Amino acid sequence: MAGRGFIRDKLEIKFLILYITARVIEPIPFDTVLDLTLCDDAIDYFDFSECLVDLVKTEHLTLSEEGLYAITEKGLRNSRICESSLPYSVRLRCDKNLAACNRKLRRKSQVKASVTQRPNGTYTAAFSLEDDMGSVMDLKLAIPREDMANMLAERFRKSPERLYSEIMRVLMSSDPEEDKDQ
Repeated sequence: MAGRGFIRDKLEIKFLILYITARVIEPIPFDTVLDLTLCDDAIDYFDFSECLVDLVKTEHLTLSEEGLYAITEKGLRNSRICESSLPYSVRLRCDKNLAACNRKLRRKSQVKASVTQRPNGTYTAAFSLEDDMGSVMDLKLAIPREDMANMLAERFRKSPERLYSEIMRVLMSSDPEEDKDQ
């Protein structure tokens, strides 16, 4: 390892990987494990890759068919024992990155949008928004073209709260037709 950092050997890289996987809220792909582990300048890609493979071989981590890494009970036990040997500054930086990663993962699980083709050739764009208590909104729209449906799905993923607020605003406002009758 040629970089200037606090992690000195492969064992410490393994400790760091276990520290990370013990704190993410769901299984994560290789790239995410890599990004979170590279919080120390002394870690390089090749050492990281070798350590990750070793942790799967020794059953400290699992690798799903979807390519997601998750910590095992064995890994959790060893992580708890070894985490104090990681330099404090590395843990602080790692915790900051983990908080951001967990926010993204939580957001991804709470905001869903999908597009499916209907038998008549049109499409259905389905949107859902959840919070810690459960469903906040479920909405399905019939859309004439796939490109339009995909565009709407992407916009919803970026700003679901905006759509929710607009729907609430429209539904809560008084109807001009009702006002005329009174």
